[in-house]
Amino acid sequence: MSGGGSKAARKQAYFEKLKSYLDKYNKIIVVGADNVGSNQMQRIRQSLRGSAEVLMGKNTMVRKVLREYSESNPKVDAVTPLVKNNVGFVFTNGDLAAIEQKLLAQRVGAPAKAGTIAPNDVWVPKGPTGMEPTQTSFLQALNIASKINKGQVEIVSDVHLVKTGDKVGSSEATLLQKLNIKPFSYGLTLLHIYDNGSVYEPSVLKLTDADIIDKFRGGVANVASLSLSLGFPTLASLPHALSNAYKSVLAISVETEYTFPAAQKIKDYLANPSAFAAAAPVAAAPAAAAKGAAPAAAAKEEKKEEKKEESDDDDMFGGGGLFGDD
Repeated sequence: MSGGGSKAARKQAYFEKLKSYLDKYNKIIVVGADNVGSNQMQRIRQSLRGSAEVLMGKNTMVRKVLREYSESNPKVDAVTPLVKNNVGFVFTNGDLAAIEQKLLAQRVGAPAKAGTIAPNDVWVPKGPTGMEPTQTSFLQALNIASKINKGQVEIVSDVHLVKTGDKVGSSEATLLQKLNIKPFSYGLTLLHIYDNGSVYEPSVLKLTDADIIDKFRGGVANVASLSLSLGFPTLASLPHALSNAYKSVLAISVETEYTFPAAQKIKDYLANPSAFAAAAPVAAAPAAAAKGAAPAAAAKEEKKEEKKEESDDDDMFGGGGLFGDD
């Protein structure tokens, strides 16, 4: 019975800790904890000390606490559907992007084991492998082109050995081990972000201020287009509506006797476009003449010098052709 009482006490202590974290923090990062060992988890906790708290536990216990806690804080209901598979929680009130960087810094390289599902593509780079020439048949079995160079096997070109989501075979795992390549890295993986009642994907953390401004501009443009199509005025569509109205007034003025200063300029241009075309070159002519006077004089002097040099050359050759036969 004492063992059962101890187990119940541990459960109660866990419930109290989770509830205290829910009271204290309003941001939760739901993380995947596959292939994360106890030593690595300890290092992660140390790196987050003072800025966040990591809590793991059985999903059934977590869901029970969330259901009870949601009675006083319904916002937490958004977290309950996310509690599935091997997940944990990082509680914080700080900058989520900074917490993400700390988690990424604690990822460790791992070799590819036969039978595991590849979390990313695996490439074998071209170049010397350090393998003896007798092992070329091993590469041939994997359809990897190779050659012998300076007493060792050299891979001719980069090889896409394993694709994301594929199962690593025993031959691929052996080759990567021979080449001392650790293609995978493991750590806490960000799955979902809970922020004071809202749940979104971790990719949002990578958005910059420029990205947010671009998305805002795109949203305003969509609102303006919809407002203009429906004929429903909004602040977004007002500048466009005023511009379109002004264009309509100008068009009416051009087609009728009614006029006003801005429209009169357009009427004058349509009545005599040649006058406007001739005015621009005339205005620019004096400046162009003054600006081009010096270069023109210099060009004239250069031509005079060239002509003089040519006459001098002719005198050197007797005033005739190159061989004096003219």
